[in-house]
Amino acid sequence: MMLRLEDKIRELVEPAIEAEGLELIHAECLKMKSRWMVRLYLDKEGGVTLDDCASISNQVGDILDVHDVPPGPYTLEVSSPGLDRPLARDKDFLKYRGSPVVLKLDEKLDGAKNYRGILLDLVTDEAGQKTVLLEVAGTLRRIPRDRVAKAHLEYAPK
Repeated sequence: MMLRLEDKIRELVEPAIEAEGLELIHAECLKMKSRWMVRLYLDKEGGVTLDDCASISNQVGDILDVHDVPPGPYTLEVSSPGLDRPLARDKDFLKYRGSPVVLKLDEKLDGAKNYRGILLDLVTDEAGQKTVLLEVAGTLRRIPRDRVAKAHLEYAPK
């Protein structure tokens, strides 16, 4: 089975990132007109500094160049996930239970592709199927995890 480019990048760079005491939250790889755009979102206790981003950018750039991933020219962006941080891994969904989130699905579910609400939980049934439990305007929504194309926290200023 072919690894998605994002998964291949994660596999290559995550050990170097973790060795620096940081956590790779999310990796994106987008094909632009003439080059690739690789975005890495990092986090650590106490927050990510500009120096952290610069150091990781240099290391990751070398790793990607050696492995020719992505194939051809690319631009690398390394940053903290920000207040509207993406939820990419199952552990992200579990960590941010009780938080306002926005989910974008791969196709419509009950007439909608986008859902905004409070993340209640991520549950797994006996068959191993994962479901995101989301409270939308006082109603419990059950959304299959594998239908979630993108998810992020929704920053609500106080």
